[in-house]
Amino acid sequence: MHRLATYDVSRQFVSQGGKIAAQIVFGFLCCAAMVGVRKLFDLWAPVSGPFALIYPTILLATLYGHWRAGIAAFLTTFLWAWFFILPQQNSFFFTDPTDPARVMLNAASALIVLVFAEAFRRAARRTVDQITEVSDRSLALLADLEHRTKNNFALVASMLEIQKRRIQQVELHGPLDDAIGRVRTFAEAYSALASEQGDGQAVAMKPYLDQFLDRIEGSALPSNVRMYREIDEVLLSREIAVAIGLYLNEAVVNAAKYAFPGGRAGTLAVFFHVRDGRWRLTIEDDGVGADAVSHSPGGIGSKLLAAFAHQAGATHHAGPVLNGFRTEMRMMDKEPA
Repeated sequence: MHRLATYDVSRQFVSQGGKIAAQIVFGFLCCAAMVGVRKLFDLWAPVSGPFALIYPTILLATLYGHWRAGIAAFLTTFLWAWFFILPQQNSFFFTDPTDPARVMLNAASALIVLVFAEAFRRAARRTVDQITEVSDRSLALLADLEHRTKNNFALVASMLEIQKRRIQQVELHGPLDDAIGRVRTFAEAYSALASEQGDGQAVAMKPYLDQFLDRIEGSALPSNVRMYREIDEVLLSREIAVAIGLYLNEAVVNAAKYAFPGGRAGTLAVFFHVRDGRWRLTIEDDGVGADAVSHSPGGIGSKLLAAFAHQAGATHHAGPVLNGFRTEMRMMDKEPA
């Protein structure tokens, strides 16, 4: 419906002459279509309503072909109906003394339709252009904000790295490394949007999450751990996509780090399924299960997972399962209106 409301037969032409020619030709084509419909109608009720079909013809020609198409359709359809339909047929002479006034009234009415159709077309086009301009400006501001956010996170990570080098106590380096890694992940979440998804409002989740998992496999996944993934295709908003990406990164990195101690071999599975418009993200491993340090309810990892789920408008659940541990985030049910 949106495409139909903004359709313009001359938009594809570059030159002004080409646009004008396309509009006039479109007006004639609308007239030809009206004549064809009128011929079929005459098989059932000949000479009735001689000017009835010119109004929708002029309306459509003007809405989609500008006023020039409307004028072309008006002149050709009106003169055709006058000459071929109105008595005396095949002549511009009148057999009924009331016909001249009737013809003039129909002509004036048709021109009123043309004028208002052109005014409506221009108002609609102006409104669409304004909406597009506002949308483009918002997307540009959003892209700039995401770029600044990514740079700020990278700056914080660099400052933490510098601070770590100044600290002599080696036992404090581990927590700082965890903090640095998480901050860099935040920066990468926004960087992935810019590099893979562009500036659109919706994010294709499969390539976005695949990029996250490819990076984790190459940098944070031990060689003794295999990863299995199933990711459905769906478009989500950028805010939700970032939250899901951060949740996925935190859960997978935690599982890779804590669920397979001592070089234990295992499998880590990631499922992102969409059913009936609702999505669910599941990270499951066959590691040490409830004994994993990262799954402590009061730990920072658990708090981050809950925060990311809240940002995505989802619920967060984590707990042991048969032969492992499962971390899951589900889209929350919408409240009834």
